Amino acid sequence: MAAVSAQDRIPEIDLSDPELMRDPWSRYGAARERSPLARLLIPGLGTMWALLRHDGARAMLSDPRFELNAGSFAHRPAVAEEYLPYLRTMQELEGPEHHRLRRLVAPAFTARRAARFRPRIERIVHRLLDELPDHVADGTVDLQRHFTRPLPMDVICELVGIPESDRPRWREYGAIIAAGHGAGLAEAIPGIVEGATAAVAVRRAEPADDLVSDLLRAQSEDGDRLDDVELVTLIWNVVLAGQTPTHLVANSVAALLDHPQQLAALRADDALLPGAVEELTRWCGPQLLAIPRQAREDVEIHGTLISRGDRVTAALAAVNGDPRVYADPDRLNLQRTPGAAGHLGFLHGPHFCLGASIARVQTEVALGALLRRFPDLASAGTPQRVPDPGNWRLAALPVTLGAPVADPAPS
Repeated sequence: MAAVSAQDRIPEIDLSDPELMRDPWSRYGAARERSPLARLLIPGLGTMWALLRHDGARAMLSDPRFELNAGSFAHRPAVAEEYLPYLRTMQELEGPEHHRLRRLVAPAFTARRAARFRPRIERIVHRLLDELPDHVADGTVDLQRHFTRPLPMDVICELVGIPESDRPRWREYGAIIAAGHGAGLAEAIPGIVEGATAAVAVRRAEPADDLVSDLLRAQSEDGDRLDDVELVTLIWNVVLAGQTPTHLVANSVAALLDHPQQLAALRADDALLPGAVEELTRWCGPQLLAIPRQAREDVEIHGTLISRGDRVTAALAAVNGDPRVYADPDRLNLQRTPGAAGHLGFLHGPHFCLGASIARVQTEVALGALLRRFPDLASAGTPQRVPDPGNWRLAALPVTLGAPVADPAPS
């Protein structure tokens, strides 16, 4: 009998499989226990390698032999030539060029800066919760449409420094970006670029406590300065990446409503919120697959040759449930003690999510305020999910609010 090669034992996963999109955790989890590596079949786009276990994924994400580049973004929108320079974001840069931009903007995204920004996030959350009862129809409200979708764009506008009068238009952009690629995204980019350019002009004349002012100070004070295209591109990149809480908050609410004991524990003790955000990011974070890297050279992983030019991703749906790292990983446990390795919901390495601190604070504030304001919050039907092999996201989250309880808004 012929020997079975390591490559023959590698599981294949069809990304168009409806069962995969219905329950990615089970499908990826079963594959992970068979092999640390899988081959993903992408109809019309060939194949891609996926790391399924925590140690391998973490190592790949910080390995310079695997790079992000323009080819990592299969759905780059088609825009007029004048906007093309603004699409080359920090996400697809590597090495010294990436390090230079990251070093210049990182001070605006520290955990300390996010903590300082928290009162402003709280005011935005309370305003949206104040408006929520006005959207009730036939006893229910779509929490996705009226709370989790507008929240990240309102926060980004506040963080960046977009004038109040322009924010309704940016909410529309946020909804398009959160929905994914398509013609709408291409149409939104000129407006986002022009809006960011206008915000830069305003803050050059009137500095304030916001991201644009911080970046302008970096531009004027640092010897390795940002040029104007880089400055506007960074703002666009923040807008794009900053929509993650749209789906993280919605997924978290849906998960809590499905786990009443965990929900009761969180209602009873606000001190659980920071750890709950980490556990919910591990359990139901929206990103199922990391943006694929491209092998810069031939690399052997787990006995399999990854050829130069091959695409490689981390299957976060498998990695964040790896029993080699997490005890009882298939159970949602808001009191879980964080392990030394930590989840990879915000990735790892040079491209660790720049806005992770803001996303964490935003999710914590949103969940805490929502549960305090509406103690009888309940599901009003099965959440409507978008079939998407790369992201775990809702199209709608119908709930009943119950009677609100006064929750003093921050000053």
